[in-house]
Amino acid sequence: MMEQIGILYRDDALAVCIKPVGLDSQNGMCRALEAQLGCPAFCVHRLDQGVGGVMVYALTAKAAAACSRSIASGEMQKTYLAVCEGVPAPAQGEMRDLLYHDTAKNKSYVVQRRRRGVRDAALTYRVLESREGCSLVSVTLLTGRSHQIRVQFASRAVPLCGDGRYGAKSRGAIALWSNSIAFPHPESGQPLRFSAPPPQGAPWDLFELKTAAE
Repeated sequence: MMEQIGILYRDDALAVCIKPVGLDSQNGMCRALEAQLGCPAFCVHRLDQGVGGVMVYALTAKAAAACSRSIASGEMQKTYLAVCEGVPAPAQGEMRDLLYHDTAKNKSYVVQRRRRGVRDAALTYRVLESREGCSLVSVTLLTGRSHQIRVQFASRAVPLCGDGRYGAKSRGAIALWSNSIAFPHPESGQPLRFSAPPPQGAPWDLFELKTAAE
């Protein structure tokens, strides 16, 4: 039986849901939502397969186009929670890098020079709490690149817990969670915001989990 997707909000134009860790955000999620909701589902943004959390899916082609325009214009704001091995310094700030994504290896790299396929990547972050050599960090993306949060933190020697692909020593699921999303409704333009806490268990249970809005 296909796993039921947690739905935070649904109307005729869109569904806001919680993507489970391990399900890919495009084909897997669209199939699951179509079976559960009984209508088409259009993926308008992505999360890595090993990452879960809040996502929005359009339920009509018109709504999908409007959501894509919101993303392109920067109107869709996405905030994440991450647990790092170590503590980023300074405790809050901005990371800006040039990233290259190797599609054959499905891995991103911080590079020093522009060349074909290299793109700007930027995010802001704030350390919320640190404990037992790890830190809980709120991250707001300013750009959306493949594996962006994972590689930018790893390049500064504070990889996300569980992210062996980018140098983490700890095992388990990647400690990254799509905590909240804010965007204008694709039809009415009404501002919407939804959030959901990370799952229970390590390494999240090291901390008093806070929403990025706090």
